[in-house]
Amino acid sequence: MDDLQKMQPKLTRLKLSGMLDTLEERMSQAINEKWSHSLFLETLLNDEVERRENKQAFRRTSRGGLDNEKTFETFDFSFNKKIHEPTLKELATCGFIKRNESIFLLGPSGVGKSHLAQAIGHEACRRGCDTLFRRTFTLMEWIYAGKGDGSYEKRMQQTIKTPLLILDDFGLKPLSKDQQADLYEIICERYEKYPIIMTSNRDFSEWPEIFSNPLMASAAMDRLIHRGIKIVIEGNSYRRDNFIKRTKELTATLKK
Repeated sequence: MDDLQKMQPKLTRLKLSGMLDTLEERMSQAINEKWSHSLFLETLLNDEVERRENKQAFRRTSRGGLDNEKTFETFDFSFNKKIHEPTLKELATCGFIKRNESIFLLGPSGVGKSHLAQAIGHEACRRGCDTLFRRTFTLMEWIYAGKGDGSYEKRMQQTIKTPLLILDDFGLKPLSKDQQADLYEIICERYEKYPIIMTSNRDFSEWPEIFSNPLMASAAMDRLIHRGIKIVIEGNSYRRDNFIKRTKELTATLKK
């Protein structure tokens, strides 16, 4: 205990709270399991590294706009058997980021597209990759609003150069011609440099309608699909089925 009391203020001063939080537990383990000095030190260092990595990952998810509840750990794969879990788990390794491949999650509302897109974003953050998650219309409005206060170019560059960009509800709301032009520039500048994940209720065949200029639409689609992976998710709405389930449970309770 004397050794523990001597070490605690020093670890606090050095801001090694990862070690501090587990110090007592690790000392007990080391004594009971007869650890070597090197093993004890390595274990404490691992605790500190893990704490710092978790803290950095949390900062990335917060900056990126990711919902902390939308992870692979919280996704119910049993709800929809049509979702090919091994494919999504492979994307969770984030190899597509190194290959600059874009991911397109398509399907009707409520099947889990946004949750899965954010879950992949969380995995990227855990691996040290900065991520930006936004609804497409909201992001384009935010960028365009920068023309009013002089931050337009900064917002464009932030969007273009974020290592992983996740655009949710792509094509759900119409964009102005200026916003279409901004979106086109983002797609062009990110092409073969940084990947994009897009979720959409609309099929690929409808995507060119997002651009009023057919030439711009063709050029944008050509760049998107060159290194793209399309995943179509079918099935019922999780939200709708959950609503029906809760309603039945409440009705059954009231009848008792």
